[in-house]
Amino acid sequence: MNISLIDLKRQYENIKEETNKEVLSVLENAQYIMGENVKEFEREFSNYIGVKNAISVGNGTDALILALKALGIGEGDEVITTAYTFFATAEAIAYVGATPVFVDVDLDTYNIDPSLIEEKISSKTKAILAVHIFGNPCKMDDINAIARKHDLYVIEDAAQAIGCKYKGNMIGTLSDIACFSFFPTKNLGCAGDGGMLATNDDELATILRALKVHGSGENGLRAYNIINGIEEEVEVDESADNTVYNPLKYYNYLIGQNSRLDEIQAAILRIKLKHLEKWTENRIENAKKYNEKLKDVLVTPKKEEDSRHVYHLYIVQSENREKMVDYLKEKGIATGVYYPVPMHLQKVFKPLGYKPEDCPNADYLSKRTFALPMFPELRDDEIEYIAKCILEYENE
Repeated sequence: MNISLIDLKRQYENIKEETNKEVLSVLENAQYIMGENVKEFEREFSNYIGVKNAISVGNGTDALILALKALGIGEGDEVITTAYTFFATAEAIAYVGATPVFVDVDLDTYNIDPSLIEEKISSKTKAILAVHIFGNPCKMDDINAIARKHDLYVIEDAAQAIGCKYKGNMIGTLSDIACFSFFPTKNLGCAGDGGMLATNDDELATILRALKVHGSGENGLRAYNIINGIEEEVEVDESADNTVYNPLKYYNYLIGQNSRLDEIQAAILRIKLKHLEKWTENRIENAKKYNEKLKDVLVTPKKEEDSRHVYHLYIVQSENREKMVDYLKEKGIATGVYYPVPMHLQKVFKPLGYKPEDCPNADYLSKRTFALPMFPELRDDEIEYIAKCILEYENE
């Protein structure tokens, strides 16, 4: 057999006819940026996770950067986050001029350990950026309680966690702002780049909508007033498109950026969102099958009893990772290593002075973890074959 880590072709074949139809419709209508599909997808996404405001953006990294900007986080500030994550989490913090402060993770869930957060809080701390790594929800009650005690913002990095639930609540609804990615390999992925911000705070939503399009237009003016404490009603005459003063277009009020989800990607995501729950259940069932077959030979994923893990990646541990990965490759089984270097040991953050022992669990996991194939269309015979090969390797 030859089994991909993630097989996007199988998913496309299942929705090919509808996808092709909608993409062609966008091309025929020639409305490529901020059209009806974008508006409808934002509405459908907000309904799906149960949040008031969903603001689409160009990618998941932009979502993180814009969330930090909207909260006023920048030079001289610190943001506490996990040492075991994809680089974009920490990169976004540094990009806005703040300093990432790394906290070690729980060895079972791979998520940030809330019991270690308070000791890292300083007078410069402005936020906690919690990452629901691999689709496994963080302990948000504990994190939010710490944030309330110290008057901090909470941001969810939900790039890998669409469809997760924590104590019955959808991930993305448990913070000031949540950030999602629609990179093609994500559980809800487009055919390029895309991202989303989610918040129940209307003022933050206005600021985010302004920042994503150069701080311009009606949202730019409203955001400017919010940030500067100006209580002035913004009235916009949408019929005045050709007048000298048109705040919908060339008047800019904030320094923002260009980060827009395009219409074709939104059309594709609208189709996929209708299938997401079924695909998520398939992932969960696949994980159960893996767990049962591999529980005696590998460390398999663990989750909290009151959470829904959506298995963006199915991560296992082995003391002989490199040899096992090579063996599986010989058998036609693709794997992936996530992540070989924890954040506190990345060279770019060397000036921060971290050592391996500062986050020992993250360092430990970086040497042991790897991903087995996981996608909704993975077949039972493929899971059987993967498990058989792993058992053969362990018994050699």
